[in-house]
Amino acid sequence: MLAIIKTGGKQYKVAVGDKIKIEKLEGEAGAVITFDEVLFIGDEKDAKIGTPFIEGAKVEGTLVEQGRHKKVWGIKHKPKKRYKVKFGHKQLFTEVEITKIA
Repeated sequence: MLAIIKTGGKQYKVAVGDKIKIEKLEGEAGAVITFDEVLFIGDEKDAKIGTPFIEGAKVEGTLVEQGRHKKVWGIKHKPKKRYKVKFGHKQLFTEVEITKIA
């Protein structure tokens, strides 16, 4: 059984036991998180597709870790103006282990 959920403006394909890194959600390690915006639930025999979401469908997961990704570097540059700035960014993430698809 797999599902497609929407969180943080992105869509993720998940199955029971998967660990995914999503945009930061509030909570501590061990907390249960419920995703209500389910777009698809199915397997080889049966599939349900939402318009846009499936009513009554839920995906539950356990919060494993809060963290930050590796630093991504960027440069701002304006030609012929002697302007150049280098900057870095570390995006926050939440790692979730999927426990139940209903």
